[in-house]
Amino acid sequence: MIKYKTWENRIFDTVVIALLVLFGLLSLMPLLHVIALSFSSKNAAVAGRVSFWPVEFTMASYEYLLQDTRFFRSFLVSVERVILGGGLNLILTLLMAYPLSLEKSEFPARNRYMWFTVFCMLFGASLVPWYFVIKETGLLDSIWALVIPGAVPVYNVILLMNFFRNQPKAIKESARIDGVNEFQMMMKICVPLAKPAIATVTLFSVVGHWNNFFDGMLLINSPDKVPLQTYIQSLAINMSDT
Repeated sequence: MIKYKTWENRIFDTVVIALLVLFGLLSLMPLLHVIALSFSSKNAAVAGRVSFWPVEFTMASYEYLLQDTRFFRSFLVSVERVILGGGLNLILTLLMAYPLSLEKSEFPARNRYMWFTVFCMLFGASLVPWYFVIKETGLLDSIWALVIPGAVPVYNVILLMNFFRNQPKAIKESARIDGVNEFQMMMKICVPLAKPAIATVTLFSVVGHWNNFFDGMLLINSPDKVPLQTYIQSLAINMSDT
């Protein structure tokens, strides 16, 4: 397709590029504000005098973190959590999303499992029974307490299931004629075609595990097993009390 560079096209391209640059700069503003806060003094940050440039420049926050061995331990715990949790989420999401994407004639119990899945997503357990279940199963104060309770992200399952359902049926029918079983169908045909969706749900899982701090406060008692975000949250609470 040939694009003629008329003055209307040039004006349109200029406006679009300007808007994209503007939105890109706006998206960087929160990050610049956080960086400026990290290099500002505590009094300036509490007084709200920091915008996008450090006030009363200091490196005290970074010096404190680098001298505290708990920071590095917490960082390694978060990396371990992301690897274990993200990998487990991906495997279980694939193994659950593919069967649910089949037609009812191919998987007669599909609707029952689907309704059960949606019910669990809409009506989750409250905090108290959730905590006691994890405690009674012996997961408390271990890395598995941060990984196993959220091992099946239902929202990701639904996203990937719908992506599988929208894949061309002719390819699957041709593969079945050639004698491909369901596991081979999933791994050799459906998964390669669903790489964009798989990358999306994997990103959701990784970011969720990395940013979550609340479960670390409830389920982890040993200081050397606390994830990074929980450690940072405890620092923020302690500094606000002083």
